Amino acid sequence: MHENTFDGMQVLFIEDDAVVRKGARQALELAGLKVTACASAEEALPHLTAEFAGIVLSDVKLPGIDGLKLLDIAIALDPQLPVILVTGHGGVSMAVGAMRQGAYDFIEKPFTADLLVEVCRRALDKRHLVLENMKLRRLLEKREGIEARIVGRSAAMAKVRQLVLNLAPKSADIIILGETGTGKELVARCLHDFSERRDHPFVAINCGALPEAIFESELFGHEEGAFTGAQRRRIGKIEYANGGTLFLDEIESMPLALQVKLLRVLQERQVERLGSNKLISVNFRVIAAAKEDLSVLAEQGKFRADLYYRLNVASLTLPALRSRREDIPLLFEFFVLQAALRYGQPAALVSSELLSSLMAQRWAGNVRELHNIADRFVLGLLDDTLAPSGARREASLAEQVDAFERAVIEDGLRRHGGNVVAAAESLNIPKKTLYDKLKRFDISSEQFR
Repeated sequence: MHENTFDGMQVLFIEDDAVVRKGARQALELAGLKVTACASAEEALPHLTAEFAGIVLSDVKLPGIDGLKLLDIAIALDPQLPVILVTGHGGVSMAVGAMRQGAYDFIEKPFTADLLVEVCRRALDKRHLVLENMKLRRLLEKREGIEARIVGRSAAMAKVRQLVLNLAPKSADIIILGETGTGKELVARCLHDFSERRDHPFVAINCGALPEAIFESELFGHEEGAFTGAQRRRIGKIEYANGGTLFLDEIESMPLALQVKLLRVLQERQVERLGSNKLISVNFRVIAAAKEDLSVLAEQGKFRADLYYRLNVASLTLPALRSRREDIPLLFEFFVLQAALRYGQPAALVSSELLSSLMAQRWAGNVRELHNIADRFVLGLLDDTLAPSGARREASLAEQVDAFERAVIEDGLRRHGGNVVAAAESLNIPKKTLYDKLKRFDISSEQFR
């Protein structure tokens, strides 16, 4: 790990021998590490806090409080604080016992500067990861409202949250577009929950999962005896959604014949149960979700154009996970915390190696796939390939470079409030080059203003 990762972190070094203390301190500082050196444990204790930004490196034999007692104090204060003990010759068995008590590692005297630096770097790496996880968890716990539901730091997700908040209070029907697993139903539920309809039903129906033979009955309901097997009256999904929201997932799968009947209901806001001649007035909002572009399907005659125009009062497109890779660490930690609570398991720390591997995946299943991986991680079922089949191809170098470049550009625009000229100057590239890249990555500077 690059030493800049340790900015603000330190090695709290306790050694009563002034010569050894000076030599070890110089070795660590030459390696770019910040050191606070103390001659006794009593002198070091005021520096220790529950979330100490660093590690403890202590000799075992000290005047007053010795290294083993200091270990107990440090672990009681913060069980995840790495404590490295330095022992004299022949103290290995004692040091091994100390590691069972919670010590991170031990170094036997005499030691080389390289070994000292290597062990400290490894401990700092772990500590940095622990503190980052703590920070993420606090951030997730403090989230309220829309940010607690639609998680992500990227500009794309900030735009989605803003659109949801803008559209939720309106009565207009909405189309949500996005690949499988991008969270279309979650967004639909947010549109409902942040609207005045929140106290009324949210009725979801997957148009791609219902057999055509029962689709009409499910949607419109039926009277007793309307057809063979209709032994009693059934209230349809549309009628049940009265006052609330009807969510039609995978609406592109709806049979064309039913699309005509749905269009009539949307126009009249009245529904007629099968086997009845009575029109029932219904007040509901329709949120439709599709994996494919409905306008293209309409042009191809695979989806009714009049229904598309009726539904498309407002639209909202959800980005694929691979186009917002900067959200993966936060999302994964969020899902790990949820899974830990659901399964009654401890929320294990997510290693930097695992995060790097997650960032490099293609995520064809998007957020839903990441959610599944988080569940497997918490249950201890995650293998080295991150997938049971091992068939997922890692993103190519070009794809990873593009993802990184996109994230850097978006960060530059965010820092300068969408000002392309200022962002180009901060990124040290010509303005025309940045405009070309904005076009290539389909980034709008307006969303950062």
